[in-house]
Amino acid sequence: MAANVRPLSPKEVVEKKKDSIPDAVFEAFNELIAKDFNNAYAIVKQKEVVKLLVEKGLKEKEIYENHWLDVEELYRKAGWKVEYDKSAYNAFFKFRPRGKK
Repeated sequence: MAANVRPLSPKEVVEKKKDSIPDAVFEAFNELIAKDFNNAYAIVKQKEVVKLLVEKGLKEKEIYENHWLDVEELYRKAGWKVEYDKSAYNAFFKFRPRGKK
């Protein structure tokens, strides 16, 4: 008998993605957002997140292979406006509370 398998909705994909990301990733982002927040926004440099994750015991190769830094949509769902800028030398995330410019 066939199982009731159906396509995921966009909302379900975001939830499934959240379940596949280690807690340490959210801990690192949260720590850096709180540290760098200036009451309007926080700039979180990708290299700082990766460094902190490696310090927490994750392997850099796994971080990138598993797309664990692709957290923008999850933080948007939590109420942030998130922009990702990947320039040649300094990729960063900009977190702003939704509704602020």
